[in-house]
Amino acid sequence: MKAAHWQVDLQLVRQLRLFENVAASSINQLLKEFRAYDLDEGEILLSPFNRNQYLYLLLKGQLKVYLGSLESTSVSTLQVGDCTGEISFIDNEHPSAYVVADMASSVLRLHRQSLVNLFSQSPQMMENLLGLLCERVRQGNQQIINSEQNANVDPLTGAFNRRWLEHVFERESTRCAFNRQPLCMLMLDVDHFKAYNDEHGHLAGDYALCLVAHTLRNQLRPKDSLTRFGGEEFVILLPEMSAEDGRSIGERLRQSLQDVATFYAPVGVLPGVTVSIGMAQMRPKDSLQSLIARADSALYQAKQQGRNCLYG
Repeated sequence: MKAAHWQVDLQLVRQLRLFENVAASSINQLLKEFRAYDLDEGEILLSPFNRNQYLYLLLKGQLKVYLGSLESTSVSTLQVGDCTGEISFIDNEHPSAYVVADMASSVLRLHRQSLVNLFSQSPQMMENLLGLLCERVRQGNQQIINSEQNANVDPLTGAFNRRWLEHVFERESTRCAFNRQPLCMLMLDVDHFKAYNDEHGHLAGDYALCLVAHTLRNQLRPKDSLTRFGGEEFVILLPEMSAEDGRSIGERLRQSLQDVATFYAPVGVLPGVTVSIGMAQMRPKDSLQSLIARADSALYQAKQQGRNCLYG
C-alpha cells in the first residue's frame, strides 16, 4: 500500500455514504483526519492474521471479501463509496475476513485514534458509521442463513439433501409419535437411469433429475420433505400420513412422471423418465436408518416387479 496524493472533491465526498448529511463546513475539517493510499491489484488490505486499527473508504476500484481462505469464493464485492474494516476499526481486534483489491484501487484511511475527534466534530458522521456497521452485521447474518440453507439443499435439483433428511426426520418422527400420528417414507429410483445417461448424455440426465424433483415437489404438501438421497434416488417424508394414503400419494407421483412423455431442456427435447417407488410406514422406536432400510427393501421389490410401479 503506497501513500497517494488526493485532491479533495467536495461534491464527490458528499455523495459518499459515510458523509451523508454531514455539514459542508465540517467535511474539510473531518478530511484532515484521513490519508489517501493506492493499492495494487491483488494486494491484501485486511487479513484475519493482522490486527486492524483503520477504517477504509473506497475511492476508486473494487475490493473483494473472502471468508476463511483466499482460495474460497468471495462472499461480497465492495464498490466505490463502501467502507471496510469498520468492525475491527471500532473494537481494535483482528478482522473476520480477507479484503483484497480486485483491481488497482484507492482508499482513504482513518486511524482509530481519530474516533474521539469524530464524535466531537460530527455526530452525523458517527451516526452514518454506525448505520454502515449495522448494515454489515445484517449482511453477515444473511450470509450465515444462506450458507445454512445451501448446506441443506442439493445444488442440482433444489431438493433437500441427506443432511436435512436427518434433521427433519428427528423433528417429524418425534412430533408424529407425540401426537400419535403416522409417518410414511417413499423411496424413489429413476428407472434405467444409466442407460438414459449413456444414450442422451450426462447433461440430459441432470435435466431429467431436475424434471423429477420439480414434478414431485409441485404435488407435495408444505409439511412434506423431498430429499435427493444420492444419484438418481429420492426420499420423501410424509408426516401425518397413513400407509393407505402414502400408497395413494406414491401412485399419483409415479403416474405424474409417467405422463411426461417428453420435456424441453436447454439441450433440446428429451424423453421423460419413470420411477420405481418403495413405501414404508414408521414403526415405534424406528430410527431413520431402519425406516430407510425397509423403504429400500420395498423399492427393490418394485424393481423386481418390472419397475415403474410402487411396492409397500
